[in-house]
Amino acid sequence: MKKASRFSLRKKIVLLIIVMAVILSGTALTISGIVFSRNNDTRYRNKATELAATVQAVVDAEKVDELRREVEEVYESTKNKVGSENMGTPEYEEYLARFSHIQESEAYQFLYKQLRGIQDANEVESIYILYVDVPTRATVYMVDASDDPCFPGNFDPVYDQNKAVLSNPSVGFPPYITNTEEYGWLVSAAVPIYRADGTVSAYAFADISMNEVKNSEKMFLITLSMFLLGLTLALCIIFFLVVNKGVVKPLKKLSSAASEYYAEEGSEGAKTIFTDLDIRTHDEIEDLSVAMKQMETDMNEYIHNLTAITAEKERIGAELNVATQIQADMLPRIFPPFPDRKEFDIFASMSPAKEVGGDFYDFFLIDDDHLGLVMADVSGKGVPAALFMVITKTLIKNRAQMGGGPAEILRYVNEQLCEGNDAELFVTVWFAILEISTGKGKAANAGHEHPVLCRADGSYDLVKYTHSPAVAVMEGIPFKEHSFELHAGDTLFVYTDGVTEATNADNQLFGTDRMLEALNKEPDASPQRLLRNVRNGINRFVGSAPQFDDITMLALRYFGSEEAQNG
Repeated sequence: MKKASRFSLRKKIVLLIIVMAVILSGTALTISGIVFSRNNDTRYRNKATELAATVQAVVDAEKVDELRREVEEVYESTKNKVGSENMGTPEYEEYLARFSHIQESEAYQFLYKQLRGIQDANEVESIYILYVDVPTRATVYMVDASDDPCFPGNFDPVYDQNKAVLSNPSVGFPPYITNTEEYGWLVSAAVPIYRADGTVSAYAFADISMNEVKNSEKMFLITLSMFLLGLTLALCIIFFLVVNKGVVKPLKKLSSAASEYYAEEGSEGAKTIFTDLDIRTHDEIEDLSVAMKQMETDMNEYIHNLTAITAEKERIGAELNVATQIQADMLPRIFPPFPDRKEFDIFASMSPAKEVGGDFYDFFLIDDDHLGLVMADVSGKGVPAALFMVITKTLIKNRAQMGGGPAEILRYVNEQLCEGNDAELFVTVWFAILEISTGKGKAANAGHEHPVLCRADGSYDLVKYTHSPAVAVMEGIPFKEHSFELHAGDTLFVYTDGVTEATNADNQLFGTDRMLEALNKEPDASPQRLLRNVRNGINRFVGSAPQFDDITMLALRYFGSEEAQNG
């Protein structure tokens, strides 16, 4: 057999250290990058907003409103508006040409100089003024002081994040950051420029390049990564050396000792493998070593005791096997038991929950015309119940041979069992005496399950009546008996509570309903097949759940006297 690949503790620790280092370093880098980037973004957003506010405060609002009217007049009169997405096309150039005269206007020149001065003084990417045309949902440029300006009349759509300005012009354009192939990283912000009447005329925009900031963020992360890598490597080496000396080597000693202990399994004499170890780490590993030494001492003692106990258990097991066989031999188990009797057919079975059980059945001829039937269940299980069962069975049969009715016989058995019953065991008994020639009989039920009767061409049903107390519960108990009569084709079924109380994995009982269902599956079946149907029903219901109680059943089918059969 191929040996499975081995992954040593040392390798696992190295791998764990590396994984932890990667996780910690990655976490530190991520958090640092996020914090650094957010701080920069916040700072530049504020800077863009402040610069836009400066433009708003400096520019001449009347000039702005005048310029807007000039641009707006041309924009609204132009039917075919061509935006910057068509830049470079003849249509675009023709469209912008309609606004070219505006650049020569006094308002444009005045505002351009103001914006250019602010832009140069603050070293920013671009400062410009535009207005929002609500019907076309566009931002229309008025004046742009950047080196690569957007000319008057150029327009862009209002982006989703700024749509609030369409319904509420005073909100302006809160600062936002973009990253495009054309401009790179850019932060933009705008504040409204108001007319004298308080309405919004246009918006002062400021664009600030963040390319250098983003590059500095990359350099910061690279530098931090190199530092963390060096620090992590140094800490990993130190941690590995400490763990290797204080954990791995002592554990390897314990592992080798355990392997040696296993290799010597079965050897005679006490083992001292762990006792010979010298581990002094002054921590839980040393405690483990001490515990293993104590375990070895206890194991040596345990093996010594187990050897003696095993020998005793084997002896008891052999005796239990003999007891099981003796108990089985005591119950009638050769069928048909009375091959010369054609008046009835009988079959019974007993399955103990342990090696020996407390349930028993019995049937015997009291004389040529009377058949005794017994079904009983001793309280408890195992050897005590089995011994009590032997005594009860013997007393019932011997007393029945002397004559008398079922109640009288059970009263005698009760008195005998109550003497010296210090274990306080008791037994439930159903005992009947059947007159074979007529089918008439008498039965006494001492706390046992209700019998089941199936009339010819009918179905099985419980026969319910008042029971007497169980046998051996108390001295002087009177027992009741009742009469019954079987007709040709009738079948009698008696059982112990191990049938109805069989339990499945869901802790559900088999119950009388399922028992009757199993019996009525083939109501005309022979007694042997009838018991097999019930047992199969129990097995299907219980499944793999263990058997907790003895399961005992007896079935008798009455055919009538030979004269009646021949008549």
